[in-house]
Amino acid sequence: MQISARRLDKTTIFDVTGDVDLATSPELRKALLHELRDARIPRVILNLKAVRYMDSSGVASLVEGLKVSRDSGAKLILYGLTPSVREVLQLSKLLKIFEIYENEEQAISP
Repeated sequence: MQISARRLDKTTIFDVTGDVDLATSPELRKALLHELRDARIPRVILNLKAVRYMDSSGVASLVEGLKVSRDSGAKLILYGLTPSVREVLQLSKLLKIFEIYENEEQAISP
């Protein structure tokens, strides 16, 4: 998995590539929590269109990021869900919990 960060105004966009699994999810969790908790960025957007696979540890990292964002009054937004990532979130009944968009334009509009 690779994560690259872009910043637009008060928004951080993480472009995530590869598999988010037990080996790589701690890196995603660390990046999310840093932006939300330490840097206090009000909007963090995850671009997941290049994520081939996500397991339960990846989902747990997203849920932890969502909890921290809500506790701090920030927003965690997902976009570009691949069919496999969408299925994992659907099976865990989280599709309605996250703010999800199809593309970056929709995700960054206020």
